[in-house]
Amino acid sequence: MSKAREFVDFWTENSVHAAEQYRTAGASQDVTELTRRLIDAANGQGISEAELRAEIGDIPVYIEERLRAANRAESERRRPV
Repeated sequence: MSKAREFVDFWTENSVHAAEQYRTAGASQDVTELTRRLIDAANGQGISEAELRAEIGDIPVYIEERLRAANRAESERRRPV
C-alpha cells in the first residue's frame, strides 16, 4: 500500500462522518472544505496533491462518495428494526 493511500484511508476514517442527525452536531458535509483539509493535511505529511490524485482520482468526487457512504451507513444504523 502506498504512503498516499495509507494516509487517505486514515484521514477519511477520522475526518469524514455522517451529517447531523436528530438535532445533534454532525460533521462537515462541505466537499470543498473537506477537499482543502485533505490536501493540506497530506502536504503536511509530504504527500503532494498529484500523489493523492494518482491514488484516488478526482479528490472532491472521492470525498463526496465517502460522505454518501457515511450518511447511508448512519441512516441504516438508525433505522428501527
